[in-house]
Amino acid sequence: MDLVRQFADIGKSDLETAGGKGANLGELTSAGFPVPPGFVLITEAYRTYVRHNIIEAAIIDAARRQSDDPAILQAAADKIATLFAEAPIPVDLNEAIIAGYHGLGDGVRVAVRSSATAEDLAEASFAGQQDTYLNIRGDDALLDAVRRCWASLWTARAIAYRARQGIDPADVSLAVVVQEMIESEASGVMFTANPANGRRDQTVIAAAWGLGEAIVSGAVNTDDLVVDASGAVIDRHTADKELQTTYVEHGTAELPVPEDRRRLAVLDDAAAAELAALGGRIRDHYGAPQDIEWARRDGRFFIVQARPITALPEETGDVPFRWDVPEERSWYFRASIVEQLPDPLTPLFGDLIDGAVSRSLSAMFTELLGEDSLQPGDIRFPMINGYAFYQYRIAAFRRVLTAVPTALKALSGRSGFVERWRDEAHPAYRRIVADWTARDLDRMSAADLYDGVGVLLEAGASYYTVVQTIIPPAASSETVLTRFYDSAVRRPGDPAASTLLLGYDSMPIRSEKSLYDLSAWAADRPELKDWLLNDQADGEPADAAEFRRRFHDHLARFGHTTYNLDFAQPVPADDPDPVLDSLRFFLSGQGADPHRRQAAAAERRDRLVREIEDRLDPARRSVFQRLVAAAQRFAPIREDALADVGLAWPRLRQLLGELGRRLAADGVIDEADQVFWLRDRELKDWLSGETLGSRTDDVARRKAVWRGQRLATPPQMLPDNGWAKFFARWMPAVSGNESGPVLRGIGASAGSVTAPARVLGGPADFGDLQPGDVLVASITTPAWTSLFAKASAVVTDIGGPLSHSSIVAREYGIPAVLGTGSATRRIHSGEQITVDGDGGKVILVEQPGAALEPSDDHRKSRAPVIVGIAAAVGVVALIWRHHRRRHLGH
Repeated sequence: MDLVRQFADIGKSDLETAGGKGANLGELTSAGFPVPPGFVLITEAYRTYVRHNIIEAAIIDAARRQSDDPAILQAAADKIATLFAEAPIPVDLNEAIIAGYHGLGDGVRVAVRSSATAEDLAEASFAGQQDTYLNIRGDDALLDAVRRCWASLWTARAIAYRARQGIDPADVSLAVVVQEMIESEASGVMFTANPANGRRDQTVIAAAWGLGEAIVSGAVNTDDLVVDASGAVIDRHTADKELQTTYVEHGTAELPVPEDRRRLAVLDDAAAAELAALGGRIRDHYGAPQDIEWARRDGRFFIVQARPITALPEETGDVPFRWDVPEERSWYFRASIVEQLPDPLTPLFGDLIDGAVSRSLSAMFTELLGEDSLQPGDIRFPMINGYAFYQYRIAAFRRVLTAVPTALKALSGRSGFVERWRDEAHPAYRRIVADWTARDLDRMSAADLYDGVGVLLEAGASYYTVVQTIIPPAASSETVLTRFYDSAVRRPGDPAASTLLLGYDSMPIRSEKSLYDLSAWAADRPELKDWLLNDQADGEPADAAEFRRRFHDHLARFGHTTYNLDFAQPVPADDPDPVLDSLRFFLSGQGADPHRRQAAAAERRDRLVREIEDRLDPARRSVFQRLVAAAQRFAPIREDALADVGLAWPRLRQLLGELGRRLAADGVIDEADQVFWLRDRELKDWLSGETLGSRTDDVARRKAVWRGQRLATPPQMLPDNGWAKFFARWMPAVSGNESGPVLRGIGASAGSVTAPARVLGGPADFGDLQPGDVLVASITTPAWTSLFAKASAVVTDIGGPLSHSSIVAREYGIPAVLGTGSATRRIHSGEQITVDGDGGKVILVEQPGAALEPSDDHRKSRAPVIVGIAAAVGVVALIWRHHRRRHLGH
């Protein structure tokens, strides 16, 4: 067997003999890319060497000693290095190496690099774990470098890295690459996909003067460029390049860059485009993004290495910065239902929800204000940069204002807001869901599945519209009670008015109690408890079947609550892992008993009511009793109503999942879950019999765009003019453009806590929340309630005084600051933050200037503008109805 092989005789299939670096250089050479010439000592040369010197067993024994102690690892490496230093290269192999070197020319400079069999793979990058020797000249210097290269397979760093990757020392070997060095005027690294955002259509180039070795190690400053698919340089940073790597008599050294070249761009735009095009051809040859080392001499580029990029992030599109509205003379708000949609909408949901919400809102306004109150298109629910906004034409606002008396009359003639929801909307919604749940998915045509999605989404939107009519009386009753209490009742030391509204049952609290009771039942069965706490390990206990029955019963009652109204997001019914995590939290003995917590809150509430009634004069007592009765009536109803918005979502997702499976079988998408990333027009075309072909690339592009949009902070109102500034104080989030160590929002639950933050993007992250962490999220919905048992405080991007986060935080007695606009983008998991629920601010205590923040800066909470206006309408309507009943009674 030839132990020394030329690059031209090696290809990418020769990984086991030439190692990753050697195989890649051979492949590039064979494919005609400009690679400096060289040869490879294949892995069998290494094995021949260690067998000839009878040192293999001693090497493996030293390398297999398990330890994280750097001193022990270094001792093992030193022992192996001594073995190599004392072992001569066999004569035949020695002669073959010298012959290969002389074949490159007389006394040429070469680089001697290791090429491990596990190196330069996409799955496990071993780059830099073995040694490289540069500017090697002469036979003796080359042979010494080869031997040291072999020994570098067993450096302390390489041994530790390999152990972490789970690679057995007996399974590795080492090839050695000997390559003519290019005395480059410039060199660098090129990524044929952007490692910062995963974009496959962008090439990132780092360039410096001189040789490239110090660039790879980070020892010199580089110019950084981004080139797009057209060859245009879309981003450039020209560094002050103080040092460059150059040849010296023995090896290389970092020497000063001449003053006139320090701030000069290494590559102009044309050269960058040429290099990016070369990288694109290499990427296409391998069929995957590449990490490429390059050199340039006399205006010509050379490739000295290429390997797959490891750990490339998911592709992320550009972050939008312009917020152009689709129609002038309209106002766009992110409030109400939008609080349940904090992220950009997935394409199919965005296409379908616009019409559903627009129709349900238009129907409500027509019912209340009359047929002529709105014109077609006056109310819409469009997306701007992927985010949902309510759109109201300004002319429609004027017509609505003139029709307010008609609306009040319509409202006053009803049996009541709550009764309408409880006796009409809620049963109707349940009937529609039950009807579609009873149908056999396998027997439904694709058109039936699609129709079911539309019917259920329309039913959910109509239900939510009715729920919105409960919010005004809930908002007004709590607001009026709070103001009366603060101004005419409260004494120094008395608790906040919210104490009067705590301790009532609601759907989220019943769900938490159900889960707690299930954990208590499981805790009485030691084998079942251990099985659950160990992630249902092998060997089911006798009670496992009964536990599953009870758990499924819990999901049947509460598993429809949504984390996010976008139906692409799972609900607990089809992804119960977050619910199981909460159950394990209770099962481990952590978390307060919700029954006791609720009973204690109810006792405090009732005691406070009695104390107030006893001390007030008759006039104030009468007003207080009426106000507290109205507010307490509505206290739990809003949460009950909102918790059932997702009643249709489990079946919706099943219908879409079945559609996705049929689309995948037809080759339109690769996986059923990709159905959420199709457009409604595409589904309709497919249902009509049109052959769509694969939409996988379109799905990937849409996901990339969505990820970029998700990094943006959407404005709360558009256009950004004087009206936006006027309404801003009432919106459910601030602008999100604040800088500095303080985030301001709405103080929704009193108290102050300093603790580590935990930023949660959704249910997949719920397991990251540790007891005592501050829960930081875009929003929370009833499905998040169980996390409040772990959290020491809550901070959200979106939300107001009547949001779920506010109500539940008060039930748990933890501080909450809501509507910060940018908490999830400004705060990082693990950093210490102070949540000041009284002052409505979050202090990033680890950032400069945090200690200088004044402690008495208090910002009063304000409800969203829509809720505020609706609350006023609700108060008038309640008075009107009360007056009319009294009048009719006479």
